[in-house]
Amino acid sequence: MEAKLKHLEMIQGVINRMAGNSFLLKGWSVTLISALFALAAKDSNQFFLYLAYFPCVAFWSLDGYFLWQERMYRKLYQEVSTRDANKIDFDMNATKFKEDVDSWFSVCFSITLRLFHGVIFGVIVLIMIIIISTGSI
Repeated sequence: MEAKLKHLEMIQGVINRMAGNSFLLKGWSVTLISALFALAAKDSNQFFLYLAYFPCVAFWSLDGYFLWQERMYRKLYQEVSTRDANKIDFDMNATKFKEDVDSWFSVCFSITLRLFHGVIFGVIVLIMIIIISTGSI
């Protein structure tokens, strides 16, 4: 029974790291895109606005990847929790659950990621439209 608990703790540790990575990515996304907006306004250079799309899409993709991995590890956790204590092998390979969770692409467009990263993407588009229509930069 102790081996089973240790294995579950190991899996939970991975799940916690994935969630922590996702949180950090969201923070870096907002920070970096805000900095690019500030540079665009300071130097009156539209290039920085176009550049903001790159971190937005990159962080969105990475966040989706971490959420996809987290979902596979949650499936592994479920499997190990129902496994007989004598059959614990400390296997940490969660890729065997790829077919049991949505694809990476689908996870990228899950409601939570769509709301967060989609709003950021939308703000970039909106600012671009405003700046181009007013000729501010």
